Amino acid sequence: MAFITDQATALPDGYRHIVLSPHLDDAALSCGGFIARMTAAGERVLVVNVCSGIPSAQAGFSAFAQSLHERWALPPSSVVAHRRVEDAAALGVLGADALLLPELDAIYRCPDVYADEVSLFATPIADDPLIDAVVRLTTTLVERYPHATFYVPLAVGMHVDHQLVFAAATSVLQAADVRYGYYEDFPYARQPSAVEQRLAMIGRKHYAPRYVPLDEALLQVKITAISAYSSQLNVLFGGAAAMPAAVTEYAARIAFPAMRYAERQWVRV
Repeated sequence: MAFITDQATALPDGYRHIVLSPHLDDAALSCGGFIARMTAAGERVLVVNVCSGIPSAQAGFSAFAQSLHERWALPPSSVVAHRRVEDAAALGVLGADALLLPELDAIYRCPDVYADEVSLFATPIADDPLIDAVVRLTTTLVERYPHATFYVPLAVGMHVDHQLVFAAATSVLQAADVRYGYYEDFPYARQPSAVEQRLAMIGRKHYAPRYVPLDEALLQVKITAISAYSSQLNVLFGGAAAMPAAVTEYAARIAFPAMRYAERQWVRV
């Protein structure tokens, strides 16, 4: 059973891999196969769910947030609580632990700014408070786990929360003597040329791919984990039935020759 806490001081020692997940599903979606591979080998993995804070229902929700709640088929008063339960189930399948942070999703954090699909996938505002929060978090984790490898979203798809986690964590990790890399944000990475477009934005020549081979068993573990996010499958894949094929197709598409399936990470060179 996954160890889940909202208190960083309660975390045990010994994590070899730390995945920064902007939302309560990004780690499983983007690197679930890698996580399963590491935990099966006996290596401890910590997933840090950055935007997992519970918004106050008394404050009300924007029209955009309400429309998303309807698409997720979740009651507004318990959206994040429900998604935390989904994530716990997924991480239980993968064998990873989780740290839940109190930061709010963009649609709750800055509802007047990130008020529609366009603004949610555009340039974040300069004074977004998530930046400082991720800097503090990453600094704390680097000091606590100097021998761990960190995994950060590449921000394919340009969701503002992914961009902010990418930028803030990178600023800390580049200055620290630790290992780190970037994972491809799935399912955004499925879109034609999406990964290359993102790499072009941040300087393609500075990054090289690192492949994580997946066999049938690991791929199935990833699919099983993703299936736990029942509220998100319609929005992300058009329904639960379409999800396994989408995950399998991308894992086969990016696989390096001699691999059947893979996930792909990117490292600075």
